[in-house]
Amino acid sequence: MIKNTTVRNVLIIFHLCFIPHKLFMDLSGLQQVFPNFEKELLAALEKNSQQKTFLVDEPLMRTGQYFKSTLLILSGLVKVYREDDQGNEFFMYYLQPGEACALSMVCATKSETSQVTAKAVKETEVLSIPLQFMDDWMSRYKSWYHFVLETYRSRFEELLVTIDHVAFRAMDERLEFYLKKHRDTLKSNTIELSHQQIADELNSSREVISRLLKKMEQIGKLKLHRNAIELISL
Repeated sequence: MIKNTTVRNVLIIFHLCFIPHKLFMDLSGLQQVFPNFEKELLAALEKNSQQKTFLVDEPLMRTGQYFKSTLLILSGLVKVYREDDQGNEFFMYYLQPGEACALSMVCATKSETSQVTAKAVKETEVLSIPLQFMDDWMSRYKSWYHFVLETYRSRFEELLVTIDHVAFRAMDERLEFYLKKHRDTLKSNTIELSHQQIADELNSSREVISRLLKKMEQIGKLKLHRNAIELISL
C-alpha cells in the first residue's frame, strides 16, 4: 500500500509538469514595446535574442562586469547608479520598457568593463542581444541604427541634467528634482523610499534629508509616511 505522503508527492509532480510555462513575448508584443522597429528587425530579435527575468533588487549588471550582450527592457523598471568603494550609491537614471542600456552597448562593443551597477526596481523582463548582431544590425536595419543613436543621446542628456543639479544646485533643489523624477518615472505621487535610501542615492546624510523633507512637509509640498512620501504640490 502506497503511503499518503508518497501519493501527494506524485500528484504534486504531475501537477507541476502540466502547469503551462509563461510564453516569451511574440512579434506583436515586441511591436507594442518597440513600435518603430521594422518587421524584419522584430523577427531578427525574436530569433536571435534571449528573454530573461530579473526579480526585484536583482542586479542586471555590476561594476567591473564584462558584457557579451546588450539589454533591451521589455517590462518593469531598472535603476542605474554608481557605487564607490564604501558602497555609497549615486543615482543616475531609470530604464523603462522600450529603452536600452547605452552603457552596456558601449562596454560590449569596446570589450570594456561596466562602471555602473543596474538592478531591477520591479520584476523586469529584458531581451539579451548577443554582441555579434549589434554591429550587423546597425547597417542592416535603419530603425536599429536610429534606436541606438537615440539611446546614446537621451542617456547623455539625462546625465547632463543630473550633473547640472549636482554641480550647481543646493541640496534642497536636488532633493525636489529627485522626487519629481521618481514621480514622473513611477507615475505615482506616492514614492516608497526611506530617508536613508534617498540619502544614499543623493550622496548625503539621512539627517540632512530628513530635515529637508520635514521642511517641505511644513510648507505643504508633501506628506511623510513610514518609508513612503506622498507628493502634494511639487
